[in-house]
Amino acid sequence: MTDTTTATPGTAVPNRRIDPVTANVIQGALENIAIEMGYKLMRMSYSSIIRESEDFGAALVDLDNRQMAEARQSTPLQSGPIPGYVKGIRRQLGERGETLRPGDVIMHNDPYAGASHGPDVAFIVPAFHDGALVGFAATTAHHLDIGAHTPGSGGIVDAIDCYAEGLRFQAIKVYEEGRRNIQVWHMLRTNLRLPDLVLGDMEAQIAAARIGAQRYVELITRYGAATVAAAAEDLYDSSERRMRAAILALPDGDYSATKHIDGFLDDPDPARRDLPIVVTLKVRGDALTVDLTGTAPQVSDRPINMPLEGTVDCAVWLALRSVLLDSAVHGHIPQNHGLTRPITIVAPKGCLANPIFPAPVIARFCPGIELSNAVVEALSQVVPRQVCAGCANGGGIVFTGEQTADFWVHVELLEGSYGGRFGRDGMDAVDVLYANTRNNPIEDYESHVPLRVNRYELREQAAAAGQWRGGIGTVRETEFLAEGAASVETEGHKYAPVGLFGGKDGALSDLMHIAHDGTVKELPSKLPYFRVHKGDKLIAHRACGGGYGDPFERDPAAVLADVLDGYLAPETAEREYGVAIIGGALDRARTATLRGGRHGGGRA
Repeated sequence: MTDTTTATPGTAVPNRRIDPVTANVIQGALENIAIEMGYKLMRMSYSSIIRESEDFGAALVDLDNRQMAEARQSTPLQSGPIPGYVKGIRRQLGERGETLRPGDVIMHNDPYAGASHGPDVAFIVPAFHDGALVGFAATTAHHLDIGAHTPGSGGIVDAIDCYAEGLRFQAIKVYEEGRRNIQVWHMLRTNLRLPDLVLGDMEAQIAAARIGAQRYVELITRYGAATVAAAAEDLYDSSERRMRAAILALPDGDYSATKHIDGFLDDPDPARRDLPIVVTLKVRGDALTVDLTGTAPQVSDRPINMPLEGTVDCAVWLALRSVLLDSAVHGHIPQNHGLTRPITIVAPKGCLANPIFPAPVIARFCPGIELSNAVVEALSQVVPRQVCAGCANGGGIVFTGEQTADFWVHVELLEGSYGGRFGRDGMDAVDVLYANTRNNPIEDYESHVPLRVNRYELREQAAAAGQWRGGIGTVRETEFLAEGAASVETEGHKYAPVGLFGGKDGALSDLMHIAHDGTVKELPSKLPYFRVHKGDKLIAHRACGGGYGDPFERDPAAVLADVLDGYLAPETAEREYGVAIIGGALDRARTATLRGGRHGGGRA
């Protein structure tokens, strides 16, 4: 038995129904509304994960639950699921016999009804014009605590079901016809560990969504509902044409790749570790089916499962759009429903990529990155110059503790790195693929929580060799300045980012706990809440992206630059690249000899 996302491969794109000038003006306005929502949310938020890391989403959705526009500064894993949130909300309200009215604000985070996972809470404001519902403005954001069985909203890798992951909100009206539902807010305040911070962020989301709904209604007042709807349809059609053209350029066929995730490497149960994610891309004309048959069964009592709608679909769409419609080639392409129309996703019910309720899903982040990696690797068989080698999965650590009677929580999103690609080295020290969050400034959280970052730098002697080398991961050493605890939700301690076309695989991640007494302990990639003492340190080495192409084809000047920058030692340059560097200068004669007698090694 399989479930699929809603898609209609082969559907004909209707003819233009609005003049192009008006359509472009309205389309630009829709996108600017979403961008304004995003900036409003960033500037009003209390927590650094929204304000600095930009772990949020903002979008406009039409009456058919289709995304019209999203905030460019948001992460795909936040904005991408918003149509699913709206669809889930409307379904649940309908099942309860409830209706939407002007002034309503709905809160939702049900991962089995469109949400990505519980901490990503959405606030939806229905937009009304002359008494008629005309669409929705929505914001999502990652909240620092959602009332789970341990503090924080990440690193919860031991939840046995959805009920252990925190509060679940199923289409809850926090405002009804403009009146604040005070009982809901009382419930939130008494069940969250950081009520002032979290509720402040929630109020910021509501304010930003209200601004979006207001601006959308103003747009309709100016142009009329029928004209705005026609412009949206034109926008969907334009995006669909571009995606179909990109798919049509691919030769028909099936292209497969398999990635493995660590799972729980220290668990004696083999069903919880070394789990495959299998992707087969089936190209037929201008339509594409992504078949996940062969992916490991769900882990029913551990939260590394991925919601089909809210995580899996976003991971697939992001990878396909990034490779097939690269903005460096195609320019800016608005993100909207039309891009997904030619794509069907098939996932067996009960697998990691389509779990059955109440299987827990809160730690779905790292498996989703590997799903995107698998899609990109499958595409490498057909568009080798449009893909990158394996990307390094970052993950995150939740630091928490108490100061007097107050909890403190900091979610550190660890940076990964991109694999090399044709013509370019991989990007260093960035969040990758559908994550796309910003690095959190050290100065920000050191001023708010009792943590000190002793080291934050690029890894040395770790870049994956290739004609275009892989991106470099980070080293981050964090010291506790008070008694506290931590939870770990990372990946890549066993399975390295792959190199492509002769490039080397990237370096693995690792995590060390240095106790205040000097005791050193290596930690697995996933570890539930554990206590630490003042003076303890966690040192995280993040993986490096895979290399692309034969290292012996790399420009010697680029190898010299990496040596001078401290990324490589001269002896590594000789061994991996056949490039001789003596006294900080390139020895061309010896390099010619080395490259004449050897061939670059790596994964083909």
